[in-house]
Amino acid sequence: MNTKSLVAAVAASIVGHMAQAAPLASTSSTTTYHRVMVDGVGIFYREAGPKDAPTIVLLHGFPSSSREFDPLIPLLATRYHLVAPDFPGFGQSDAPSPSAYVYTFDHLAQTTNALLEQLNIHRYTLYLHDYGGPVGFRIVLAHPERLQALVIQNANAYKEGLGAKWAGIAQYWADRKAHPEVLDTFMSLTAAEQRHTAGTSQPDRYNPDTWTDEYAHLSKPGQHEIQGDLLYDYQTNVASYPAWQAWLRQYKPQTLVVWGRNDPSFIAAGGETFRRDLPDAEIHLLDAGHFAIDEQVDEIARLMLTFLDSHLGKP
Repeated sequence: MNTKSLVAAVAASIVGHMAQAAPLASTSSTTTYHRVMVDGVGIFYREAGPKDAPTIVLLHGFPSSSREFDPLIPLLATRYHLVAPDFPGFGQSDAPSPSAYVYTFDHLAQTTNALLEQLNIHRYTLYLHDYGGPVGFRIVLAHPERLQALVIQNANAYKEGLGAKWAGIAQYWADRKAHPEVLDTFMSLTAAEQRHTAGTSQPDRYNPDTWTDEYAHLSKPGQHEIQGDLLYDYQTNVASYPAWQAWLRQYKPQTLVVWGRNDPSFIAAGGETFRRDLPDAEIHLLDAGHFAIDEQVDEIARLMLTFLDSHLGKP
């Protein structure tokens, strides 16, 4: 073997050894789609990224599904492992009748935690949005040792963050039978659109298919009862705020807040107030609404990658 060939062979051997000893992050952002049975309920989830990288669990809001994370997942998946489930009653997961599945946030959290355990995911960063907040907080209160970091996006944990519309919802909590109009408004096409576009300065970044698809889902048989039960149970989340805040003070998780400051439902004060219990939290109020990913996905991805690389180490 001549000198040139010998050098090439040695270099190839070294590169091969390095690849085996320290695998590079995936160069693929392909999302795959899965469905498994969890406690008798079919649960759908999206997955992307290398499975040996740190895991980010993305928990969606109302009335969406894991689909809301479609713009964000490819921007993170080359460096992190992502799992985004649909809660029972949402997206592609089963929507059993309330007589077969009790629709409370306690139960959604139990099912979501059971899914993670079934997938053998025992360490993770949680991304919490809207309904994903009360689901995620219940999970971390039960299993604080599993949390590596929190990313909070318009997922409220303080009364200061409740916008004006919650006064009407409080009437529903007081007597749901006397105020059916609250639920009807909550599930209307107009409300579905406004959850995305209210307060936005960049309406051209919103795909109208999003809210028409969400409204079509809400119009399916059984959804009125399912969403009515969850809206009624939401009062347990407000009652739990002090417990969640005490947990934050006790465990002080590494936390990034990326809050759409134009959200009329969970107003900007809700994002800022996390500093009361987490003085070291990184808080960014973005020029966006309730579904901040719709118009600030690049900025959210940039902030997340910088934050996670700093606190978890580069994959």
